[in-house]
Amino acid sequence: MSFISYLKDGVNLGSIYAIIALGYTMVYGIAKMLNFAHGDVIMVGAFVILTAITKGGMSPVLAVLISIVFCTVLGVLIEKVAYRPLRKASSNLAVLITAIGVSYLLQNLALLIFGADAKSFVSVINVPSLELFGGQLVIKGVTIVTVVVCIIIMAGLTFFVQKTKPGRAMQAVSEDRDAAQLMGVNVNATISLTFAIGSGLAAIAGLLLCSAYPTLTPYTGAMPGIKAFVAAVFGGIGSIPGAMVGGILLGIIEIFGRAYISSQVADAIVFGVLIIVLLVKPTGLFGKNIQEKV
Repeated sequence: MSFISYLKDGVNLGSIYAIIALGYTMVYGIAKMLNFAHGDVIMVGAFVILTAITKGGMSPVLAVLISIVFCTVLGVLIEKVAYRPLRKASSNLAVLITAIGVSYLLQNLALLIFGADAKSFVSVINVPSLELFGGQLVIKGVTIVTVVVCIIIMAGLTFFVQKTKPGRAMQAVSEDRDAAQLMGVNVNATISLTFAIGSGLAAIAGLLLCSAYPTLTPYTGAMPGIKAFVAAVFGGIGSIPGAMVGGILLGIIEIFGRAYISSQVADAIVFGVLIIVLLVKPTGLFGKNIQEKV
């Protein structure tokens, strides 16, 4: 029964990684940028929810909606101010360094505003637990909500990208940005929309992460953000189903590593998976090799 319990915990953690990874994979798939500040947007979203409830006296639903709107605007602002001027930079290194700079900026702003002390997150998910096998296996309500939300988001994003006009514009920009612009696609608006969606998902991920692990600090989103990036690479960065599968598998690997090997090396196991994937299948599980014509 302990194996099933660990598997349940792994799926829960992996679903959170998957939602975060979806933000990474969308931005990279369309804009070809690695937004390493994405994990810190998660932290900002969680702090907005906590502040809205504890300081503003708002209902949990309203607090979550405000957090999604705030993170969406923040994502668009980050893209416009930090990334757009570097879109035609000669080296991707400039974008990477800028992303790290934005990450540290958000962390230090949170330190100035909220302080370094850990805050207890107010759980806003009040769903009863599910008892199976005569009460031997208990699935918490937050776990059920996390998995369901992950599936809904993946299905919704897949439909949006494949069946809607903005989604097809995203595919066009991803395939060939210059050709898409010649065909009348507003590239700036499309990339901004991508960042908006990814950052809105970050707010949801912050809610689910802090509901499952109810401690919040300015560094809360840093390690989950990096692990979610590993999940996106594992599944095939740029692939929406790949982000979900990679996230869930990585969560299961991490929990089993903690349970059966050592909690001290669990993170090392996660990053070891990244190394193995890059060596064996650099494009990830669902990634495709792209041949360049010359």
